[in-house]
Amino acid sequence: MTIGYAALLDRWFAARRAGVVFELGRIHDLFHHLGDPDRALGAVVHVGGTNGKGSTAAMIAAIARAAGRSVGVYTSPHLATVRERVTIDGALCAEAAWCAAAERVWAAGGESLTFFEQVTAVGVLLCAERHVDVAVFEVGLGGRLDATNAIHAPPVAVVTGVAMDHQDYLGDTLEAIADEKAGIWKPGQRIVIGASGEPAAVPRLIDRARAVGAAAMTVIDDAAIAAVPTLALAGAHQRANAAAALAAIDHLEACGALVAGPRVRAAGLATTAHPGRLETLGHAPRLVVDGAHNPHGARALGAWLAAQPERPRALVLAVSADKDIDGVVAALAPHVERVIATRYDQARALAPVALAERVRAHHRAVTTAESVPAAIAAAEAAVGASGLVVVAGSLFAVGEARVARLAGPVDPRVVTDPVGVKPT
Repeated sequence: MTIGYAALLDRWFAARRAGVVFELGRIHDLFHHLGDPDRALGAVVHVGGTNGKGSTAAMIAAIARAAGRSVGVYTSPHLATVRERVTIDGALCAEAAWCAAAERVWAAGGESLTFFEQVTAVGVLLCAERHVDVAVFEVGLGGRLDATNAIHAPPVAVVTGVAMDHQDYLGDTLEAIADEKAGIWKPGQRIVIGASGEPAAVPRLIDRARAVGAAAMTVIDDAAIAAVPTLALAGAHQRANAAAALAAIDHLEACGALVAGPRVRAAGLATTAHPGRLETLGHAPRLVVDGAHNPHGARALGAWLAAQPERPRALVLAVSADKDIDGVVAALAPHVERVIATRYDQARALAPVALAERVRAHHRAVTTAESVPAAIAAAEAAVGASGLVVVAGSLFAVGEARVARLAGPVDPRVVTDPVGVKPT
């Protein structure tokens, strides 16, 4: 008898104890025992980078679908249900399909692997079983030793950009982080280097692409960004992500995986959805959620805030304790009248009182709330119907805000990616 979905979540919650293991031998072996499903994924686009990789993956998928191709997408983390991590032609896979694929993973020896390794294997199985034409796989953490890097020979790989984040795992310099991100590149690949990170990292990425023996390389520049058509996703920073997505589509065309003329590309970009990224959840006051959780992402959100007409503004902030909190707050505090420090409901979150103390170095009008929904209610009361409330600092907080405001599937148990161990 197939395991039920709630029991599957219980098993995966227990698997989180293994943390995140940075090595590829185990998942290579698992794919082999499963019959190499990673070789049956159609044309694979592997998307990594510090910021923007989820949006870029979503835009690639939307254009490929507009071109009439069947598309599977694997992404992380999720906001309300683990099933968000895999979509086939824009739809979630059924709980029963997840359970059946998980059992295949366990039968092949995968039950001893980490949560992320197991979910990655399930994602590969679900996409392979549906015989998708194009599969877009987003890197989880880093790149070189991320479980998605075990997928066989993706013809196209994108690094959206490099910024400082996850230094405990990836290194404390842009060069070191760039090397980890560029570790997804393979000889003979068609490579895209995006402009959604720090410009200082681009030369390093170019060097790594040349060193690996790329078959072709596109480096996104101002002209490519300026040529991007109208986008569904909000924020000027999305134009750089869209330029990278369009370059990936160029390379998919060169591989013969699809044909996407200007109208198809414009249609895909005009209909792309990516929940939790400058997403509006309510009006009067306007409630916007954004997953900005590092200084680079926070600066992009700050630039968007600077262009908005609503006043007053309140920031609902919840962050993981290991993040660059000062960098995030410094980027956002100048654009709001008040900050409400809160926490998402996981052990990784910094306590509201401790967060408020960090915020006070940058903003005097700060209060606390013990949950994301309570913080939103306080912020809305403070700004009134004409104001703006922004929830940021963590995708986990964004997920809780979306659950509180929107109907949709929600897992009966919260299962998220744990902290990991350093790569070797």
